[in-house]
Amino acid sequence: MENTFPPALVEKINAMKAEGVTAEFVKIGGIRMDEPKKYDVIIDRISQDIPFYRAYLKNAMLQGTIVINNPFWWTADDKFFNYALAHKMGVAIPPTVILPHHEHPPDTTDKSMRNLMYPLNWEEVFAYVGFPAFLKPYAGGGWKHVYKVHSPEEFFHNYNQTGDLCMTLQHGVEFEDYYRCYVVGLEKVHIMKNDPKALYHERYVKGNPEPGTKLKERIEKDALALCRALGYDLNTVEFAVEGGVPSIRSRHRRGRSIRRCRRNSKPSSRRRWRRTATSGTRTRRR
Repeated sequence: MENTFPPALVEKINAMKAEGVTAEFVKIGGIRMDEPKKYDVIIDRISQDIPFYRAYLKNAMLQGTIVINNPFWWTADDKFFNYALAHKMGVAIPPTVILPHHEHPPDTTDKSMRNLMYPLNWEEVFAYVGFPAFLKPYAGGGWKHVYKVHSPEEFFHNYNQTGDLCMTLQHGVEFEDYYRCYVVGLEKVHIMKNDPKALYHERYVKGNPEPGTKLKERIEKDALALCRALGYDLNTVEFAVEGGVPSIRSRHRRGRSIRRCRRNSKPSSRRRWRRTATSGTRTRRR
């Protein structure tokens, strides 16, 4: 569980001493369907793991709270769709295929799979994707159930262990450079050189050397294009660079906690929303 960014953001917002604005961690219990609005903005970084939080956030939006990122879009979102969308937009994406579940999902039988070709044309799949490749879930994150495979034999060895997970197979880019980008407010991109092969606490490269001008412009353009298409106000996008071409390896909607920003004064219908690009949140203007 992430426990660094959330308290740092709460501390930063409160240190700004903006009139009528406070930041704190959300505390909730049983939620009524007509739960009244308690705060203006919630920054969500945990509901991807906890359905109760996700249901609560949807209800909060119904009552007028701004939630970053939009939990309704999260429900409709998955990695495979994002890959297809980015490819459609001209963003470089390694060849990717979505695969049927290895085992039947709960409460299904052979008859439920009557639309599925069997056996699959695995040679066609492998020819399109190529090796090495990454076998990974079509949704989720945290490098859970991710396998790097170099041959059909390695693929089947790992695929046979995935149970009822829906998996994708994506070509493994042999990258020369790797960058992780924070995209905030659909306007700002902070590029950080990263080494995903290093130990977790050593992955950010010291000194953060910038990419060349042309590569930097391409990374910024592609990161913004994807986040704007998905509507994510706060997001990270990772690029693997091979032959000077940055291709998106992954993107993450959230991290690990829920926080809220609340105005001390009573809401007014005359206030208008103003986007603050540097913080990725929205505040109200009197």
